[in-house]
Amino acid sequence: MKTTLSFIFLFFSIKNVYSDKSRFNTDVLVIGGGTSGTMAGIQSARMGVKTIIVEETPWLGGMMTSAGVSAIDGNHSLPSGLWAEFREKLIKHYGSEEALASGWVSKVMFEPAVAQKILREMCAKEKNLSVISSVKMLNIKKKSGGWTVGFSDDITITTKILIDGTELGDVAAKVGVKYDVGMESKATYNERIAPEKANNIVQDLTYVVVLKEFSKDVTINKPVNYKKEDFICACEKLCPDKKMPRLWDCEQMKTYGKLQNGKYMINWPINGNDFYANMVEMNNVQREEAIKKAKEHTLGFVYFMQTELGWKTLGLSDEFQTDDKLPLIPYHRESRRIHGLARPNMNHLEKPYDQAEPLYRTGIAVGDYPVDQHHGKNTNAPDLYYVPVPSFSIPLGSLIPEGVDNLIVVEKSVSVSNIVNGASRLQPVVMGIGQAAGTLAALCVQEQLLPRQASIRKVQDNLLKSKAYLLPFLDVKPEHPNFEAIQRIGATGILKGEGKNYKWSNQTWFYPDSVMTNGEVINALKVIYPNLKMQANEQVMSEKLVADDAFEILTKIQPVPADYLQSIMKNYPNRNQPITRAILADLIDKLIDPFHKKEVDFKGNFK
Repeated sequence: MKTTLSFIFLFFSIKNVYSDKSRFNTDVLVIGGGTSGTMAGIQSARMGVKTIIVEETPWLGGMMTSAGVSAIDGNHSLPSGLWAEFREKLIKHYGSEEALASGWVSKVMFEPAVAQKILREMCAKEKNLSVISSVKMLNIKKKSGGWTVGFSDDITITTKILIDGTELGDVAAKVGVKYDVGMESKATYNERIAPEKANNIVQDLTYVVVLKEFSKDVTINKPVNYKKEDFICACEKLCPDKKMPRLWDCEQMKTYGKLQNGKYMINWPINGNDFYANMVEMNNVQREEAIKKAKEHTLGFVYFMQTELGWKTLGLSDEFQTDDKLPLIPYHRESRRIHGLARPNMNHLEKPYDQAEPLYRTGIAVGDYPVDQHHGKNTNAPDLYYVPVPSFSIPLGSLIPEGVDNLIVVEKSVSVSNIVNGASRLQPVVMGIGQAAGTLAALCVQEQLLPRQASIRKVQDNLLKSKAYLLPFLDVKPEHPNFEAIQRIGATGILKGEGKNYKWSNQTWFYPDSVMTNGEVINALKVIYPNLKMQANEQVMSEKLVADDAFEILTKIQPVPADYLQSIMKNYPNRNQPITRAILADLIDKLIDPFHKKEVDFKGNFK
């Protein structure tokens, strides 16, 4: 593997954190510069906290760069925080939003090397952030007020807050965090699509490959153990079973992951390069052997495409600058899932307002992808292919492990049910999780708190400042004048969204321009203020809410200084005109501020 450039970057990037040649002190240490870990490091540094990211490979970005999954799944209508910033940089690089939609599987596609360069540039701009590449974690020791971590190349780093950004939750496991691997039974959480019995099955992994058009025959040597029968039904042309579900035209299989500049990302689940290996608890030797077999399987698929489908001019690109021209790491869809202070299951996604634990109030990252689990290589697993759910939030407590302090866990190792992982594992959700982790870590350093002691509302406030969503309201973008107020009041549960599924789209609508009746508003406020009463007849209660009624209702809950009230009322010269839900959220936020005055715990209950 070519690592010269990464070592140059190593010594350049850590110049400000030397204590001696190989011992460093920092406030926040992120182990794993993957999709989540990179965003955690950037956010922590932006909040003024000294941060180091240590990544085992030469690249940053994890699944969307090092693993080659350079097609963003979901959140195209939820441009949240650092995910939106990353997307804008891709648009700038390629010249237009349309240029990102090069393949049909995603609206945002890119060459992995381009994304890696963008992430490096984003990190380099943060004066409080250093990046160390191409070193491996060797040991971790708990110390008073933090951790000391040893790495290869004789590097030792002492930190206050540790973030596990590894692909398989290896840091959490090493320090004794309890976790689950595999699928829970239906009885565990009463999830309607869970299997009847628990098992230890994880999703298929994939060794992605990026091919390039060479305009000449570039057929590779026949791989070891190649069997064309393994791939014969990858697409329609050669498959004898024309009635097989999800049988696509072969050209569609190729253009599925079409990238810019004549390249093709091959990440094909249907008799393609998905591969089953539960690597989570393997040792390093076993993992290397599993990776070797996954690579052989992918090369077999390439050989099949070149020889059986006639695509002999499509060959391995040098995208990853590796000796074998394959990605630096496999694409892991599933990891350990820690036992955290909160754990959403499918019911929290489908009916967030009907659960005993209102976890939506603690939301810190959003997603709109269906439950999609890859089990094509394991016939003992249920078929969980694109099961629709409304768009959803991940609660802050999912990032905080039970029983181990000064540790935050991100990537796909957060505390969720196995079913929820099928929706939360995608790149934009994981980016949001990372940004929230960086926010939490920075606040813990600044306020000298343990993660479990942090104010959820302060974490959410800082995310809102970064134009990140707490709740996935499709129809209220960050540019909306009442975006922050709507997010805050939504996170109290006073004004709720409505979850929907439309074709392939998973949505939650706030309806900012609709109008509520007086009775609906009073009932909504009773979520927090159960003793609120209005002396009004049935007709008045059924009338649409106007500004005067809103002022009367809200000042009954909490007296407002006259001068402040007048300053707000003057913005409504026609106070008998109905006001929208967006304006109502703004008034609730300004006049009684329940978001800040009603702190919540990690289960979403008011303290």
